[in-house]
Amino acid sequence: LTADCNAILKALQPIFQEQGMTETVHNWEDHGYLATYIKKNGSFANLRIHPHGLVLVDLQSYNDYTKGRDEVDKLLNKVEDRMKELFHGTIKRVKRLPALLRGGAIDRYWPTADGRLVEYDIDEVVYDEDSPFQNIKILHSKQFGNILILSGDVNLAESDLAYTQAIMGSGKEDYSGKEVLILGGGDGGILYEIVKLKPKMVTMPPSNIDQMVIDGCRKYMRKTCGDVLDNLKGECYQVLIEDCIPVLKRYAKEGRMFDYVINDLTAVPISTSPEEDSTWEFLRLILDLSMKVLKQDGKYFTQGNCINLTDALTLYEEQLSRLYCPVEFSKETVCVPSYMELY
Repeated sequence: LTADCNAILKALQPIFQEQGMTETVHNWEDHGYLATYIKKNGSFANLRIHPHGLVLVDLQSYNDYTKGRDEVDKLLNKVEDRMKELFHGTIKRVKRLPALLRGGAIDRYWPTADGRLVEYDIDEVVYDEDSPFQNIKILHSKQFGNILILSGDVNLAESDLAYTQAIMGSGKEDYSGKEVLILGGGDGGILYEIVKLKPKMVTMPPSNIDQMVIDGCRKYMRKTCGDVLDNLKGECYQVLIEDCIPVLKRYAKEGRMFDYVINDLTAVPISTSPEEDSTWEFLRLILDLSMKVLKQDGKYFTQGNCINLTDALTLYEEQLSRLYCPVEFSKETVCVPSYMELY
């Protein structure tokens, strides 16, 4: 349907003018109107009217949150009421989005793996440091506890035991007396859970060389890692502050073999190795090297991706057919609480 842009503008103008807002109007033939309204206190509104009938109102307030929210709600109520009067109930849909809080001391907005923006109930910045390799944040959520975020990627929260259980085989594996290699896992969650199962030895080069991840998690993610990060060596485990690629190459050369290899590396690879030309090259390299240190009847566990990224998941499965040795694989879908998406 074609909207009467001029009629809509004239109907809504008085609402903004009553607020003492200064008006500027732009119009384009066949492209509708853009009107901006500015208050003396710095608040402003953009009114965009499209010829096909879409009317957008964006408001920004510089008041404190409660006062600004009330001001915005009152103005939007007037806009909606006036539009309903103007079109006599023929409006198909009205959608009001909640306010984004910008510039605050606490950043509550983090993207999902498939690019949707999620607002978390974060109320405290627990830890925020830049290592030589990445930014490390631990933020507190009322629902999920402390959340580890590496370079903007939500890694793991204290609520996310489901993730750890899934990447260990969902309780179907017997780790007692077994040799286990964990790639990544700097939050200590996998190590903590496996040590309980009495393995022969767990070796972990964590988060590709970043000691600061371990330091932060040891202090602020203890519900996840327990006490296993207090010492780099225990009765049945050792933590190596080394790049996992040279470690894998060394073990392959030495002929060292593992019953389980668990890949819990970060989504964006951090490596000092020149082979890392791209994420996919890195993944292929890790897969090939892992197969070389995995026993004939061994198992390799890794995270996949969010269920909506079907292309990426398909590409990963294609990599499995390109390995130097034939492999069988299975997969399962898990709900990880803090991810707010199926993985």
